[in-house]
Amino acid sequence: MNLQAVDYLAPNAAAIFVESLREFGFGVLKNHPIRQESVQSIYQHWLKFFQSTEKYEYRFRSTFDGYFPPEVSETAKGCAVRDLKEYFHFYHPWGICPDALRPELIAYRQQANALAEELLGWIEAYSPPEVANRYHEPLSTMIRGSDQTLLRVLHYPPFKGSEPSQALRAAAHEDINLLTILPAANEPGLQVLTKAGEWLDVPCDFGYLIVNIGDMLQEVSGGYFPSTTHRVINPPPSAANVSRISLPLFLHPRPEVVLSERYTADSYLQERLRELGFK
Repeated sequence: MNLQAVDYLAPNAAAIFVESLREFGFGVLKNHPIRQESVQSIYQHWLKFFQSTEKYEYRFRSTFDGYFPPEVSETAKGCAVRDLKEYFHFYHPWGICPDALRPELIAYRQQANALAEELLGWIEAYSPPEVANRYHEPLSTMIRGSDQTLLRVLHYPPFKGSEPSQALRAAAHEDINLLTILPAANEPGLQVLTKAGEWLDVPCDFGYLIVNIGDMLQEVSGGYFPSTTHRVINPPPSAANVSRISLPLFLHPRPEVVLSERYTADSYLQERLRELGFK
């Protein structure tokens, strides 16, 4: 079974999409309602931002919003070297952001968040009764009104030739949150680890929307929906001088949402941030 794009408009889209999530931890949608033109515009404007010195005026604060330069980029759990990337964290409504770039991010976040609620509804509708009974509230309402949902604008810079030999643009990892919504990047490279232990390229046609399960959905479903390991590999020499931009929206429940007998959304997040060295 290959990871195939699901037609959002098809009558059986929900069933096929949830089946893909179960099999791969990932689902890919085409013909979805998020406008390709708005994503392209965000990519263009933010590439200019990352290529400018203005970014240093927005260096991240203790609240983890703002610009994160390459020297403080994430180190995936179990890795010795940092990822080859820089990024900007935007939290609406309270996060810092350049005034000229804020309206586009807010509009995109609202669109993607609305679609995420619908997709979480699909997941709940196709959860077996014994799994659905674990949910302390509908999955779609867990993210409603959450100010912890994070929109990250990611820039993987062109290669200079001095990168550590073991470093990847994004080393193998799992996401912390409930669900991640990701428009296809401007360049390929995203891979998912299959149950057979093989790395599979995620379809990346521009206009596709990639959705993956995070650890919190795995926790709240008692492991029924797997948070799957994924990575972004380095480009081939022919594309080493090209920037890669991506725009993941990490859907986080409200802090008080009960995920399981062990965790609330907040206690789970704080534990993971400590593991990553952010606390």
